[in-house]
Amino acid sequence: MAVGQVVLTLVCVCALLWTGSVAQDDEDVVVTTEELGAPGCPRSVCMLAPRERLGGAHAQCVCSLPGSAWVVPMLSVYARSQGAPRRLCSLQRSGSSAHTQCVCSLPGSAQAPMLAPTEQLPNLEEPVEDVTYTSPTPSGNVYFAEHFDDLSNFKKKWIFSEAKKEGIDDDIAKYDGKWEVESPQKNPLKGDLGLVLKSKAKHAAISSRLDRPFSFATKPLVVQYEVTLQEGQECGGAYIKLLSLGKQTADLRQFHDKTPYTIMFGPDKCGNDHKLHFIFRHKNPLNGTFTEKHCKKPKERIEEPFKDKLPHLYTLIVRPDNTFTIQLDNKVINEGSLLEDFTPPVNPPAEVDDVEDKKPTDWDEREKIADPDARKPDDWDEDAPATIPDESATRPDGWLEDEPEMIPDPNAEKPDDWDTDMDGEWEAPLILNPRCEGAPGCGPWKSPMINNPNYKGKWRASLIDNPNYKGKWKPRRIPNPDFFEDKFPYKMADIAAVGIELWSMSDNILFDNIIITDDLSVAAKWAADTFQIKRQKFDKDGDTLWDKMMKSMNYKPGWWALYFLYCTVPILGYGWYLWKRVAEESLFTRLINYTNEQPWLWAVYVVLVGLPIVLLLVFCCGSSSQEKEDLLQEAEAKKTDAVSPDDDEEGEEEETEGASSSPGATVNSASKSQLEVAEVETQSEEDILPEEDREVASGGGDVPRSPRKRNVPKVE
Repeated sequence: MAVGQVVLTLVCVCALLWTGSVAQDDEDVVVTTEELGAPGCPRSVCMLAPRERLGGAHAQCVCSLPGSAWVVPMLSVYARSQGAPRRLCSLQRSGSSAHTQCVCSLPGSAQAPMLAPTEQLPNLEEPVEDVTYTSPTPSGNVYFAEHFDDLSNFKKKWIFSEAKKEGIDDDIAKYDGKWEVESPQKNPLKGDLGLVLKSKAKHAAISSRLDRPFSFATKPLVVQYEVTLQEGQECGGAYIKLLSLGKQTADLRQFHDKTPYTIMFGPDKCGNDHKLHFIFRHKNPLNGTFTEKHCKKPKERIEEPFKDKLPHLYTLIVRPDNTFTIQLDNKVINEGSLLEDFTPPVNPPAEVDDVEDKKPTDWDEREKIADPDARKPDDWDEDAPATIPDESATRPDGWLEDEPEMIPDPNAEKPDDWDTDMDGEWEAPLILNPRCEGAPGCGPWKSPMINNPNYKGKWRASLIDNPNYKGKWKPRRIPNPDFFEDKFPYKMADIAAVGIELWSMSDNILFDNIIITDDLSVAAKWAADTFQIKRQKFDKDGDTLWDKMMKSMNYKPGWWALYFLYCTVPILGYGWYLWKRVAEESLFTRLINYTNEQPWLWAVYVVLVGLPIVLLLVFCCGSSSQEKEDLLQEAEAKKTDAVSPDDDEEGEEEETEGASSSPGATVNSASKSQLEVAEVETQSEEDILPEEDREVASGGGDVPRSPRKRNVPKVE
């Protein structure tokens, strides 16, 4: 019990220290503003204030764009101060507004204005309002858009399947899976609903007709939707089908697994096989039959969405030039060509083997043959043994040749219940002969065996090149009677409806924010109004101790709980043993005395108590390898971004100077990599800046020209 209390105390202390460090980081927010001159931004100032924990100064520049829905970077704005390095400001979404943050440090500085005050913004040290959500409205050319927030509209648009699967028992052939429209289980946003598959181990199907059919002509197809596996996924899919236009899709109540579809897209898993399907049905121009074409597997790992129980965004883009791109959470994980990256290929081979062609009877495929002129030497003895007795060996002195190695045990007695008729004649068990213990050996002596110098084995003739060798026979090639060449597989069957037809061993699969369009910017805007807000909510509320532990445990807490239970069993058992031995002395005294008598127990205590504590510290305080990898990728994207102002250092330097001094400076568009690193840029100068930039921060040296390349975070 005493050991358990010590362990519990250490765990609590570690948790308090960790949460305290996080709280300290959150408290180091100093809010002042600079006149940025961005369109729609109020005039403001930026002041430097002391940040004593870092031994320097910290400034934060804030610009609000009320009602902004997308994250917009301020590419042309730099914070300036005497001796301070310039830093890139980028807008980040916060609730219904967008904020831009700039960070600069002046080691040893007290408080110094960056520019003359013009107008003070509201005090942002107050708690930030919770993330708000409003049902999105699609803009642009949209063929289908569904956010599931309007129940009355859902009941009008979506149709539950009443069909039965073919070829299986009636008891399991029905599509009787249960669908509900409800809020997410974790971190729900007010007013945000989704379509949830509530049942498991049942066939479920539901579909909805597009606002108008999509035809594959001159514009790309963009399909995007969200999936949240709220209970994880053991075996089953979460994909959607884009149903083909035709008679078989006229009545969606008969939607089933054999209903013709044009494209099937989405995640699927069973056991350790993780897939992200992209399958399209290609029409044979010769006979009109359809064949499924399966996309190659992505090179990126896709296991995380199946176990983290978070919302994930799946995007498919199919272009008229026969190329495709698959994105997961706005990150490209697979891309290629419809003509080259599918199995089986779209176009069959121009030639095939002639099935009627037969190999000639005199066709010789042997490259080597035995030399017919070779003869076995006269002195070759195939019967000679591989080993023979060593004739030079002699029997060792003291060898007891008349003594057996094993003798009956003279002390053995026949058991009283031994039945000779049933068990046979009783014999004493054999034991080693005690007389042989001091002798080199007992029993008949034999010479040891040695290798026979005359042994040659079986004689075989040597191999020579076959003069009749004709090579490996192959049937002749003939023109493929089924050959065709479709140069535009993009022109698939028109799409009339979207359907979800599943069988899963996991329930509570949530689908949300489905959109089909021919404009990628429309899908991006739709994702910004839905998925980005939702993930912001998760990022804001999900950075808890339990979430960190779950991620470190690979989302398998049951196995780790069993492991910790295993670690505590020896401690509890030993404690119970000591408790039983308590007499006059206290438990603690007896424990110390007994351990001093058995010093090896100290090592046992260290392993049993220290190992769980070390693992817990790793879970709580250490960043996972995936987080480090993501951070490195963000830093790399930050350095190589195509639209970065670093690409033209001299030209951008002049542009940024003009932007920071002109009220009408232009706000450029953002790339994803620039947005992801916004948080990284708020680290302290001591952690981020290389040596030459620290000199600039101290007032010496030139101002660095490429602040984004300079702000590469360290990952220990």
